[in-house]
Amino acid sequence: MERNDLSYQVRGVLFRVHAKMGPGLLESVYEHAVLQELLERGLSVERHVAVPFQYMSYQTEVGFRLDLLVENEIVLEIKSVEVLNPVHFKQLLTYLRLSNKKLGFLVNFNVNSLKDKESIVRVVNGY
Repeated sequence: MERNDLSYQVRGVLFRVHAKMGPGLLESVYEHAVLQELLERGLSVERHVAVPFQYMSYQTEVGFRLDLLVENEIVLEIKSVEVLNPVHFKQLLTYLRLSNKKLGFLVNFNVNSLKDKESIVRVVNGY
């Protein structure tokens, strides 16, 4: 499947989950719902994927975890916060760089509508 088609499907799932559940729940609840919707569409999804971090000769896999990885292509970072802050964008960009992934979505479910500005933010890693 092409990345753009996959991206379209993922965004559709995000809108569907928000329409069904609304704002105000825990991130883990939205994460589980998005996971189930993606799996029902026959997509490969990994949850809490460890991202190795290396500094000089030291390597660990306990520092970073991707919320969801769809088709080994798209990283989903799910939030349920009052407002997305710059640190949230930096977190996703770091995950993309460390995992060598090109595309990610930062999603804040704690909004009245996902159509609101900066509720779903597409982040591209320039490698």
